[in-house]
Amino acid sequence: MLKYDPLQYLPTSEELPSSDNTPVDNELQDLIPHLLKGILSLIWQQRYDWFFGIDMGYYYHPNQSAIVPDAFLSLGVDRRKIRPKGRQGRLSYVLWEENNTVPILAIENVSQTYNGEYDQKKLDYAELGFLYYVIYDGDSYYPRKGEPFEVHRLVDGVYVRQSGNPVWMPEIGLGIGTELGSYQDWSREWLYWYDLHGKRYPSPEERTEQAELEASQERQRAIQAEQRAAEAEQNLDALKAQLKQLGMNPEDFMNR
Repeated sequence: MLKYDPLQYLPTSEELPSSDNTPVDNELQDLIPHLLKGILSLIWQQRYDWFFGIDMGYYYHPNQSAIVPDAFLSLGVDRRKIRPKGRQGRLSYVLWEENNTVPILAIENVSQTYNGEYDQKKLDYAELGFLYYVIYDGDSYYPRKGEPFEVHRLVDGVYVRQSGNPVWMPEIGLGIGTELGSYQDWSREWLYWYDLHGKRYPSPEERTEQAELEASQERQRAIQAEQRAAEAEQNLDALKAQLKQLGMNPEDFMNR
């Protein structure tokens, strides 16, 4: 008997468009999700069961066009996915190629061109089953529509606004929030990940700076230790010279 494989008749990621070819409005829209991904790559560097997509098409039905979140996080999938013919990495996120694993988090960064982040996209992501939906309007383009930072959790098919900043997401094991910081020499408010106690995880740049500072401090301690050893040697030589001037043999004292 022939076995029916429904995946055989579904389009693959190689056959589907990988993006909607819509350019971002400004540099910030690109930097914010890349900062989050960079931090995630550090704190979860020993884990391979996650994927963070940026401006990537998400296909949830073979007869529907992809939606393209500014960023999304999926858990329980291999982030090192190998494509056919040896190509590595995803061209898009195709639900039926990911064991029907729906992303757990979507992030939308509001820009000058409003795209329904506070209304239609909220309905769309809720219908698709994203557990968390984050809206960030870092430059307050649309203050009448909502708060600059909002985190919504899906409850009985409806998004419920979560209080606080940062907001802890137990299903993910991370918090997300806003804080003043510096990234790529740009000082402003950014989105960051946080631990259970509300402590912000450092950016890759901050980790590098901290490592350089610790290395510099270690070198300084080594230099100071060498200086103390040299001073002790000089003091010992001076003491020996004084003993000789008094007609004493320094070795008699050293061997006691």
